[in-house]
Amino acid sequence: MNILKKLAIATIAAGVLFAGPAVAQKKKIALVVKALGIGFFEAAAKGAEEAAKELGDVEIIYTGPTDTTAEGQIEVINSLIAQNVDAIAISANDKDALVPALKKAMKRGIKVISWDSGVAPEGRQMHLNPSSNPLIGNMIVKLAADHLPEGGEVAVLSASATATNQNIWIEEMNKVVSNYKGIEVVATVYGDDLADKSYREAKGLMEKYPNLKAIIAPTTVGILAAAQAVTDAGKIGKINATGLGLPSELAAHVKSGATKSFAIWNPIDLGYSATMIANSLIEGKAETKPGAEIPMGRMGNVKLDENNEGAMSDPFVYDSSNVEDFKDIF
Repeated sequence: MNILKKLAIATIAAGVLFAGPAVAQKKKIALVVKALGIGFFEAAAKGAEEAAKELGDVEIIYTGPTDTTAEGQIEVINSLIAQNVDAIAISANDKDALVPALKKAMKRGIKVISWDSGVAPEGRQMHLNPSSNPLIGNMIVKLAADHLPEGGEVAVLSASATATNQNIWIEEMNKVVSNYKGIEVVATVYGDDLADKSYREAKGLMEKYPNLKAIIAPTTVGILAAAQAVTDAGKIGKINATGLGLPSELAAHVKSGATKSFAIWNPIDLGYSATMIANSLIEGKAETKPGAEIPMGRMGNVKLDENNEGAMSDPFVYDSSNVEDFKDIF
């Protein structure tokens, strides 16, 4: 071997030793929520971090707008595209308005799934429902009916008028409300997942409908605001604030009687599952097609339907018998 070849080989070897072993770059999964500062989504972020720790090579970017608008989420999506993240897992403020931005993300090779509140099919690869929509729709009216054996007037306090999941759950509720003796839905109002507006809407319902027996809020912000409005109006025992909420936020209202019972899936599990699904898609370990099963770590597998949607788990009811056990968890 001539001297030049020896020198070249020695130089390459030295360079390899100096550089050391290559460090694998972490996959970036963005968990995009409806708005920052909401307890439900902060709990979901904890689940996402749990999944990232379990996987070992994933970095979570927890982000969202400051208010529940499609425009705010579009800005966030465009920023994430510029950052060249590997996946976007989003809870949508508007199922249709986000589609162009998310289609752009997918064209760039970014995996896109929706969770909690869905995106129209052309704007995502799959959607993870917290539970099945019919089960949730039935549950929210059952929570009210269980405490109204003779029936009565109930009203719905939803999030925004464009919130995909809220609208589907209310639609499913209306399909089965006739199964519950004497239950009459007198109104549906929207608090836009803002505490002050939801509180005002709840007060308005109580003023407009003097015979109101329950306010059903399929949103964590709404049920908390409704429970507070019932308390402030001196209506505990007369009006039941129920729906979907967090044990940490509602334990005191269950104790006071403003909320007799409520339901929710575990948002920690939801963030965990969304992250596990996104990672499987990044690694090419799963396909998003009808009938496919995608692993969700400790949560098992999710099976996709004809719309590439799947359900994580059934809703769980919390009341005075168990809320204290969960209030310090989420």
